[in-house]
Amino acid sequence: MRHFKFNTMLKYLLEKEFKQFARNSFLPKLVTVFPLFALLIFPLVANFEIKNINVSIVDNDHSNYSRELIAKIDASKYFNISDISPSYSIALENIEHNRSDIILEIPSQFERRLIRENESQIFIAANAVNGMKGGLGSVYLASIINDFNSKIRLELIPELNFFPPRIEYVPMFRYNPSLNYKIFMVPAIMVMLMALICGFLPALNIVAEKENGTIEQMNVTPVGKFVFVLSKLIPYWVMGFIALTICILIAWFVYSLFPKGNILLIYIFVSIFILAFSGFGLVISNYAKTTRQAMFMMFFFIITFVFMSGLFTPVNNMPGWAQTISHVSPLRYIIQVFRMVYLKGSGFGDLLPQFFALGGFAIFFNIWAVLSYKKTE
Repeated sequence: MRHFKFNTMLKYLLEKEFKQFARNSFLPKLVTVFPLFALLIFPLVANFEIKNINVSIVDNDHSNYSRELIAKIDASKYFNISDISPSYSIALENIEHNRSDIILEIPSQFERRLIRENESQIFIAANAVNGMKGGLGSVYLASIINDFNSKIRLELIPELNFFPPRIEYVPMFRYNPSLNYKIFMVPAIMVMLMALICGFLPALNIVAEKENGTIEQMNVTPVGKFVFVLSKLIPYWVMGFIALTICILIAWFVYSLFPKGNILLIYIFVSIFILAFSGFGLVISNYAKTTRQAMFMMFFFIITFVFMSGLFTPVNNMPGWAQTISHVSPLRYIIQVFRMVYLKGSGFGDLLPQFFALGGFAIFFNIWAVLSYKKTE
């Protein structure tokens, strides 16, 4: 009899939740349209590859070698020659006015010293306001100069009748041979969308009923706290799976990215993640008194989880204290699952630490959600 009452109450509560969802003109669009546009736009703009670096050239030599070096830099996909300045001071003004990112100054008698003295110097000055762009831009430019230097040496070797030994290397990039940054970012952005949809919506659910007054009607019914919380969780499971399926299809058809591992693993781990994160959203909703308060609380935690998850910055690059704190972010583990299944083809045995971590979060947050929901008897 108790089992029958449990099923009956859960059935009617779920019917209520899905009807409320369908009547809302915004939520169905959020679940379907938001992942569609976000996954089409975010991977194109969330790109940490450094390109289109503006270089100001100061050529004091005007020799064949200096012109050849400038042509080599201009042919690179990373650099744009913004101008060829007559002096370093003028080139520095271009940096001060953000028209250039790097100055390359070629000294006078550059070619002569290179041939006669077997050495010459080139001056590089980078705008380090954007440290990543300045640092990587200087490294890219130094690599081009080294390549140019090797070419010059090979041209001069026949004249010297000396052939030094050579070491050739062929790099192999595992899991992402083309070094395409979108392949690295798309799985992580899919997780971020899951967190936004399955975190914010539950956080606004119970507090919205508090503001509308319907929670008082629910409190005088014989519905238990566990059944009530479960009826709030199941719809977000469904919404999360719909959003996930849309994301997988977009990644497949737009970015030609399909999991190298078993796609069922993605759904299994996402189901645990949605259970954990929706439970966390319900915890926020239980403590918040207004919708605005719930939004600010959830926004704070999601931003913290995102930055601690390794989505933008690898966890191993963080300070030791930040790496320790990152263990409390459910997004860290689900991002690892997505990248390992999508890029490496990892199996369930490889994902056991993530499985236990997400399972622990799911149990902890949902027990907390049940206990923190105050039902007036």
